[in-house]
Amino acid sequence: MDFSYPWHLYLMAATYVVAGLLHFIRPKMYMHILPGYLPGHRFLVHFSGFTEILLGLGLCFPDTRVLSVAGIIAMLAFFLPVHFHMLNDKRASMGLSRWMLIARIPLQFALMYWAYLYLFL
Repeated sequence: MDFSYPWHLYLMAATYVVAGLLHFIRPKMYMHILPGYLPGHRFLVHFSGFTEILLGLGLCFPDTRVLSVAGIIAMLAFFLPVHFHMLNDKRASMGLSRWMLIARIPLQFALMYWAYLYLFL
């Protein structure tokens, strides 16, 4: 592991690793937010959790950082339909207020931008 990167890159890495682990700790929570038209919810939850862990760890290594950044941006783009689904489906909203559900959408773009900044380290 290369500790010459800024601390906030490691914060991002830890965030994705923890988020990925939660897919295995609380899979039902994630299955409830997936749109019904997607098949294999359990597989998708585990696959996305594994991907988040892998990409988070990849941020910490010089040889995989750029690929991990690109993967994170793509993953966040693929997650956007889930956020819109949560906004439009009461059961999928997890009891979050409407303003929180709306705020999560631009947050996805902010997270994409945050990852994008690490392409230039």
